[in-house]
Amino acid sequence: MIAEIITIGDEILIGQVIDSNSAFIAESLNSIGISVGQITSIGDTADQIKQTLDEASLRAELILITGGLGPTRDDITKKTLAEYFGSKLIVNEEALSMIEKLLTPRGVQMNELNRSQAVLPDNCELIPNRFGTAMGMWFTRKGRHFISMPGVPYEMKGMMTGFILIQLRERFRLPAVEHRTILTQGVPESHLAMRLEQFEDQLPGNIKLAYLPSPGMVRLRLTAKGAEKQAVRDLLEKEAEKLVKIIPEAVYGQEDQKLEAIIGELLLQKNATLVTAESCTGGTIAQMIVSVPGASRYFAGSVVAYSNDLKTRILGIDKALIDKYGAVSRQVAGAMAENVRLLCRSDYAIATSGIAGPDGGTPDKPVGTTWIAVASPHKMICEPFQFSDVRDRNIQRTSVTALNMLRKLLLAEN
Repeated sequence: MIAEIITIGDEILIGQVIDSNSAFIAESLNSIGISVGQITSIGDTADQIKQTLDEASLRAELILITGGLGPTRDDITKKTLAEYFGSKLIVNEEALSMIEKLLTPRGVQMNELNRSQAVLPDNCELIPNRFGTAMGMWFTRKGRHFISMPGVPYEMKGMMTGFILIQLRERFRLPAVEHRTILTQGVPESHLAMRLEQFEDQLPGNIKLAYLPSPGMVRLRLTAKGAEKQAVRDLLEKEAEKLVKIIPEAVYGQEDQKLEAIIGELLLQKNATLVTAESCTGGTIAQMIVSVPGASRYFAGSVVAYSNDLKTRILGIDKALIDKYGAVSRQVAGAMAENVRLLCRSDYAIATSGIAGPDGGTPDKPVGTTWIAVASPHKMICEPFQFSDVRDRNIQRTSVTALNMLRKLLLAEN
């Protein structure tokens, strides 16, 4: 089954609101074996809505629509759909009852705008909304299914998970779909593609490999479809094992694992503690670490020494060292890691010093130049990196790279 997603709203087209709904809907549909052929965003105009529905119905069996179901004048989707499907708008008693049950416990008195939300096309199937007053609508015409949902993300998600996905599984014979995601760090996407070229060529026809890059890492997603779920799962596991064996040094985890959580587990296994000394990352690494519940068991804290003065006064870096080599150097990054480890009496330390940009670069040290150090009582690793000229990406890439360097050190010292 092929689906299309249509998001309605002028606020999307002018960039005031980011369309996160489409991503959620597409991921949800793919998880049950429905492929999304196209995603379209349009404005709040009746003619455009009708034209887009006509075009989508030529390509897809399932069309999902979000937006324009509010009670105000600028929300025209319900009226337009009634016209498109030749419906009469009538009070739906089931919808009215749902709205009353939603509002009454909140102490909200029903008004005409609330009541108008219970007015629905007479030839649609009601999709309940557990979190709001805008009901969803399911239309069927000429073998095509049209599903309209509110644009409020948590209301749409409630409809998708609580009703629509369940109904799609029950009403249609859908293929079994399985995904495996391999998480990599430290190898660029283009290099991974070259190393995995032969692997991709030999993949069975029902398995696809997708590259999903983000700053500092690349997710490799294997997707398999078939008639029988267990057979699909077994085949996918076999191919995932092959992939990992080709690039073992780049793989740090699978599925939704996070580097910071993996590091936490390794530290707990060692009964060890960690501290960070951050300059160019400004506390980002510490924030990532403490986002994991229970981080207080192994994370001692962080020193954000952004200025050279703090590097000297708090971390005890020799000013002569900074003057001779510069703050962005092997010598200073290594000293930051070792000094903060001793200062905080921790087993492991991470230190970062770099030029995040967009200013501050020199011919010898352009924007993106970064030194990362990780230290333990037994070893010091200090490596240079040349990232991009985009500040936010540099901070993220430095943070992820530093965490993975620590992960490798922890494993090496097991």
